[in-house]
Amino acid sequence: MSTGPVVHDPYTLPVDDNVNPYAFSVDLKGQWFLQKGKMIAYYGQISFHGIGHGALDGLIRSNFHSPLHAADWVVAEGQGKMILADRAFDVNSFDLEDGNLTIRSGNLLAFQPGLSLKQSIIPGFLTLIGTGKFVAASNGAVHFVEPPVRVDPQALVGWADCPSPCHHYDHGYMRGVLGGLRALTGVGGTSGEEHQFEFVGAGQVLLQSSEVLMPEQATGAVPHEAGVPGGGTGTPGAPQGVPRLPGQLGDLQRRFGL
Repeated sequence: MSTGPVVHDPYTLPVDDNVNPYAFSVDLKGQWFLQKGKMIAYYGQISFHGIGHGALDGLIRSNFHSPLHAADWVVAEGQGKMILADRAFDVNSFDLEDGNLTIRSGNLLAFQPGLSLKQSIIPGFLTLIGTGKFVAASNGAVHFVEPPVRVDPQALVGWADCPSPCHHYDHGYMRGVLGGLRALTGVGGTSGEEHQFEFVGAGQVLLQSSEVLMPEQATGAVPHEAGVPGGGTGTPGAPQGVPRLPGQLGDLQRRFGL
């Protein structure tokens, strides 16, 4: 006899835990920082405040220090349950205790105000400092490894309590004609067998079980999404009529996992 789907309500949803591998339930009693587009449903009395719009200046002054990403985040405030998810990617929560963790900006879904978010010196990454829980998505399950280690840039999710990585290129890539052309033009790309991120020192490195990065997605672009009144089928937030050339800085950053 087959069983039907599990039906949840505010009383049966988990408390700060996974609903399933692809969704997480936050038991909100106060405030959480939340990346736009990652909350799929909620119960209770919850309001959402934009970063830099004055409603929670004291909280934001203490806990959010990344002007580059301010438009992508809100503060959820109130009492209730929030269900977080991101395009059916794996979602998990992690705890920091008086620590620091640097993570890809697109992978970070939400965090408690006990943590302070700062803009990493490495493009495309954010750093959390302090004590508290955060929720992150990954393309496959996350594994923790200790330095010294070299990792495929596409598999890297983040690192905790250890120095920032450096680039490592294998000798064959460095001396090869094709490698020289790639270095000059940015055309052709690299693989994890040719180029890695090298970590040394104490700490932990977070790896996803895939060499495929989560696709980039513009946040706060709901009117441009298919299925939304007034929306379309194009890429959300994509500028129109602006050509992209191989080897542009953004392309190089994505190619190297930055």
